[in-house]
Amino acid sequence: MTDHVARVMAQWAQERPDLDASPQGVIGRLHRVGLRLTDELIAVYAEHGLGEGEFDILATLRRQGAPYALTPGDLAGQTMVTTGAVTKRVDRCLAQGWVTRQVSMDDGRGRVIALTDAGRELIDRAFTAHMSNEHRLLEVFTPDEREVLAGLLQRWAEELGA
Repeated sequence: MTDHVARVMAQWAQERPDLDASPQGVIGRLHRVGLRLTDELIAVYAEHGLGEGEFDILATLRRQGAPYALTPGDLAGQTMVTTGAVTKRVDRCLAQGWVTRQVSMDDGRGRVIALTDAGRELIDRAFTAHMSNEHRLLEVFTPDEREVLAGLLQRWAEELGA
């Protein structure tokens, strides 16, 4: 069976035989898989009333351990989005009662974003479902294949500075 990327590569081979289009075999497929994975992940977040951004904020706070709080700058650094994006995400979480915005104990001018009990309970349920979903998505690979793939992707990410 020929997939979409193989068909595209064959077309380029026909039209531009002077170019090596083989990188599309990896990059094209990785891009298509990434888009599909995002759809699969977002569907589970939605089952818990969360968008991707809210899930990211709650999960980042939860994995910190008690007291489950970070500054907006720390949240931006750990979620790899701008402080403006963090503000919007935090505002949505505040409106739902999943987080609070408190005055920092270290700097009275600063703020700290902290999980509420409701936010912690929600992210615990959502993360459990998320992990189940990720295991499901990787069932196509053996444990050894997963380890090899993870290592290759880690090496590539480090090389790209991602």
